[in-house]
Amino acid sequence: MFLEKSKNSERTGWVEVICGSMFSGKTEELIRRLKRAKIARQKVEIFKPVIDTRYDDEEVVSHDANSIRSTPVHSSSQILLMANDFDVVGIDEAQFFDDELSSVCNILANNGIRVIVAGLDMDYLGVPFGPIPALMATAEYVTKVHAICPICGDLANYSHRIVDQDGQVMLGETDVYEPLCRRHFLEKKKKQGKKK
Repeated sequence: MFLEKSKNSERTGWVEVICGSMFSGKTEELIRRLKRAKIARQKVEIFKPVIDTRYDDEEVVSHDANSIRSTPVHSSSQILLMANDFDVVGIDEAQFFDDELSSVCNILANNGIRVIVAGLDMDYLGVPFGPIPALMATAEYVTKVHAICPICGDLANYSHRIVDQDGQVMLGETDVYEPLCRRHFLEKKKKQGKKK
């Protein structure tokens, strides 16, 4: 779908956003695009938030155990300081970054860098999450990926938290979240509301 830029062409940048629910393949797609850029002999760097230590402190790892080396950072401003010598910049778990991420990505793109961002578009309550909505609005390319609802087999668009804990940020895997379609997400949310 995306052509890797030729090293000999004029430097033009853009922003790509890969978003969706938990277990939809966002990180897998990010890694795939970054590996293609490396094959095209482009200088690639990937960043992730320091908070994301689920699989590894430094590597970005998909649920399918594919991985790529990354640089953990505390804030989006650090990405801006460290990313100027690259052709392609990847950012995983973008929902955990501060609201400045959108402007950082646009500055990088304006400087001729291809920026590929992956993250959850909604939190466990179905509310737009962090800087992702602003990134989707300004990106040239947005890819929404879907998981499969384990109840009915339809496309899953929501990340339902299966443990009783509040707070927008809670790291976890299948022990904490399940992907659900709209119907089953609304049903479970309604049941949880009655329990409180």
